[in-house]
Amino acid sequence: MAPDPTLVPSPALLQLSGVSAFYRRVQSLQDIDLDVPAGASLAVLGANGAGKTTLLRAISGVMVRRQGTIRLDGADIAALPPHAIVRRGLAQVPESKHLFKPLSVAENIDIGALPLHQARRGGEVAACRDLVDELFPILAARRSQIAGTLSGGEQQMLAIARALMSRPRVLLLDEPTVGLAPKVNEMLFAAFLRLRRIGLALIIAEQAVRLACDVADEAIVLHLGRVALRGPAREVRDHPDLKRLYLGE
Repeated sequence: MAPDPTLVPSPALLQLSGVSAFYRRVQSLQDIDLDVPAGASLAVLGANGAGKTTLLRAISGVMVRRQGTIRLDGADIAALPPHAIVRRGLAQVPESKHLFKPLSVAENIDIGALPLHQARRGGEVAACRDLVDELFPILAARRSQIAGTLSGGEQQMLAIARALMSRPRVLLLDEPTVGLAPKVNEMLFAAFLRLRRIGLALIIAEQAVRLACDVADEAIVLHLGRVALRGPAREVRDHPDLKRLYLGE
């Protein structure tokens, strides 16, 4: 079967070179190098504590201490604070979602558009909302519902929708399927494929290896803060060392 031309990667949009990260004096990531093209998807795999969340936090600027070079569309963003990185086109959906649970679905989505308004790009908000409604029609039907009363899967959709309202070019997803039903996970990954087709670069930190590798172009496996395995996603998925790395042997 010929490859879908909408999924052919373009030159690297996000580049990491020699990136290390620290929690106080403890080094959690060591010398990470990555290239993620626009429209491509990278699966970040590994056992609990391997460094998956730390890698995403280092990219998005949440880490207090980090070293190395992080470039977004050629510009070094490693010294920028998180809000400035969001304005440049990179958004993260954390594992804990961090929704404003007393607020409505619509209010949470509107908060996600604040970076566009602050950058005087309010004219782009309507297009972002149209995309969110297309991806997650159940949220459109529940605009007035309080976010804290949504199911776990609906809250994950809302967290992703809020991130998309800043119109990112790179979307980081930290354990998006954790605790969710298989049917919900299938819906989420269908949405991720749609986002790839419109040119977003995705970095998906996951423990659900097969789901992540089915949607990703490439995959890395982290072990003790280093890249222990790297390659095309489906080759990594079937690699004989994968189980050993997950078990920490």
